Amino acid sequence: MHELIRDITLSILFAWMLGLLAHFSRQPLILAYLIAGFCIGPFGAGWVHSQESISVISELGLIFMLFMIGLEIDLKKIVRAGRVILFAAGSQLLGGCLLGVLFFVGIGLSLGGGHFDAVYLCVACALSSTVIIVKVLYEKRELDTLPGRITLGVLVLQDIFAILFLAVQPSLANLQVSVILLSIGRVAVLVAAALLVSRYVLPRLFHQIARRPELILLGALAWCFLVAETAERLSLSREMGALIAGVSLSTFPYALDVTAKVTTLRDFFITLFFVALGMTIPVPGLSVIGLALMIAAFTVASRLVTTFTPLYLMNQGLRASLLPALNLAQISEFSLVVIQTGVTDRHIAAETANAASFAFVVLAVLSTFVMTRSDEITRWAIGPLKRIGLRDLDHGHGHAEEGHEGGHGEARRIVILGFFRAASALLAEIERQTPVLLEQITVVDFNPNVYKTLLSRGLHVIYGDISNVDTLIHAGIGKSEMIILSVPDSLLKGATNEKLVRHVRALNPTALIVATADLLADVGALYEAGASYVTVTRLSDAHELFTVIEAAQAGLLADKRAELDQRLGERREVLP
Repeated sequence: MHELIRDITLSILFAWMLGLLAHFSRQPLILAYLIAGFCIGPFGAGWVHSQESISVISELGLIFMLFMIGLEIDLKKIVRAGRVILFAAGSQLLGGCLLGVLFFVGIGLSLGGGHFDAVYLCVACALSSTVIIVKVLYEKRELDTLPGRITLGVLVLQDIFAILFLAVQPSLANLQVSVILLSIGRVAVLVAAALLVSRYVLPRLFHQIARRPELILLGALAWCFLVAETAERLSLSREMGALIAGVSLSTFPYALDVTAKVTTLRDFFITLFFVALGMTIPVPGLSVIGLALMIAAFTVASRLVTTFTPLYLMNQGLRASLLPALNLAQISEFSLVVIQTGVTDRHIAAETANAASFAFVVLAVLSTFVMTRSDEITRWAIGPLKRIGLRDLDHGHGHAEEGHEGGHGEARRIVILGFFRAASALLAEIERQTPVLLEQITVVDFNPNVYKTLLSRGLHVIYGDISNVDTLIHAGIGKSEMIILSVPDSLLKGATNEKLVRHVRALNPTALIVATADLLADVGALYEAGASYVTVTRLSDAHELFTVIEAAQAGLLADKRAELDQRLGERREVLP
């Protein structure tokens, strides 16, 4: 017992020190935790050598990790997932697993006889890292973009796929239809019971203790371990039970409160899991390094093929097809969970598991680098892809000499460069007040959904990247009278409002240019760059909030809300 406490102390201390180093060098924290475990483990300094301690630390971390993954799975979002996301995720998972089996069996890994290295690796390589992807997309403010939503949708469905695999994983050595159906039946019973209790029993209990934060935390943990132990009794695994416990809690009214309360414990035990995993990684030999590099290369190549291809075939355009493929090109922390369950059940060789861990580390570093520069990489790749015959949504569009309508020909009198919520609201306002003005407007943007929706509504739209000067030239904005930049710098990719104003002013010295400023300090720079007028959204927001305060003080807030509801009901926005 005292040895376990000492081992946990060393684990947390080294995880914190290397975590600080990773933070300042902008590397993934998971990488720091794995290295910390290696440093203090039996293959490093040997300060933690008890296999029992390593096993206990790992299992506790794994249970909490899967519980939190379950809490963050939004079943409603899965139900509402669009056709594009469902088709992309299905193609990526099925295609990735099929290619994985062919590749890993082809390089000599086992597929049966009690050894399932190829199976575990193809499943592990089909999953992407939620931790890395969400962190980078959040920092880049791309979670709510089309490629961001596609990426997140695929991640959610990957989690569901992993749950199904974990359900049949204990029976791989005796994989018969009856065994699979029995495993799935046990999971279905456990899921149904957990959902019923979380729907009809837990809300009442949690309502009674809502003002006692410590009881909410304790109740969530009790539920986690109760379902985990029930799963163990049903010949499933505690880890599987923890995942089901989390998913069931994600559907009930206090899910956000529970998640907030458990987050600190989650971070603690997830840290312990990855540190414990690092302790099991020996100094790699050349064969392990070689296999790890092959796993990493296959993961990237298969992700590009299985994610880009279905999105491209669904006419999402080159950019919106490439970005999710780049975002998803790494191995998930969930993959390490899958591999670890295989090691525990002796389904997979230790050397293969170690190679998968090294591949995870390699891709964690590389994918973070690639994702932060995904816009530049995409712009660089689109040219060669077009040259080999792949068509983008702008194929045959946007050139002055064509002179057609509906996405073809020169820009009109008023041009909106970039289309996001402000532009969507502007078009809705014009449609409400002066619909005839819509015939004089051109929108330039590279969101395929925006492009298709605007075309279907009869508006003139040109598909293209506004940060590319060639796009502006081909759009013919040199002859436009007013050019509106409504997208703030925080959401622009590869450009700023100041840079765009300079480009536009160089192409059209006489046009009225309306730009948008994030900061008050940016206003002067935009006027110096050539803007005719600069909008500052915070000022209009402040005015609106002030009128709300006035209405509330006069007892007219209900009337103001009714007026707003009426206006909202009359609007037909492209981006709701």
